[in-house]
Amino acid sequence: MPDREDDEGDGRGASTRRDFLTQVGFGACAAAVLGSGAVTMDYLEPKVLFEPPTAFAAGTPVDFPEGTVRFDKEHRAYVIGAPGGVYALSAVCTHLGCITRYRSDENAISCPCHGSRFDLEGDVVNGPAPRPLPWLDVQIDAAGNLVVDTSVVVARGKVLKT
Repeated sequence: MPDREDDEGDGRGASTRRDFLTQVGFGACAAAVLGSGAVTMDYLEPKVLFEPPTAFAAGTPVDFPEGTVRFDKEHRAYVIGAPGGVYALSAVCTHLGCITRYRSDENAISCPCHGSRFDLEGDVVNGPAPRPLPWLDVQIDAAGNLVVDTSVVVARGKVLKT
């Protein structure tokens, strides 16, 4: 009966089943460590939500004569020229958060989703909206431009005198 060493030769190039399974095991462990490291690094990286600025330039006071209504789609706000000044309203319906639309033929703001209607001062005319549209802060910057801040709600009736 020949020796096992003679059958295996000098050991170069020949691989046993045990060696193969050992290499597969080490490979699986290495893959698990790398995967865990990748997940850990992703967890440690901050997840930041970048939101657009809430303040925007709406133009100059001259751009808003009495009766002018302009809608800023990006900031969801109406800038309205009133007698003696300018004010801004949120365009977000107080019922379910839909974006309202200005209807120049009716001189009113309406919600296309559920039928709420508001006058140009934001008061509810009809519909399911429970509250009037909020008034937003309007200021004049150093260059003379109107700046509306959608994150600042002001008292109803606050008109920026121009």
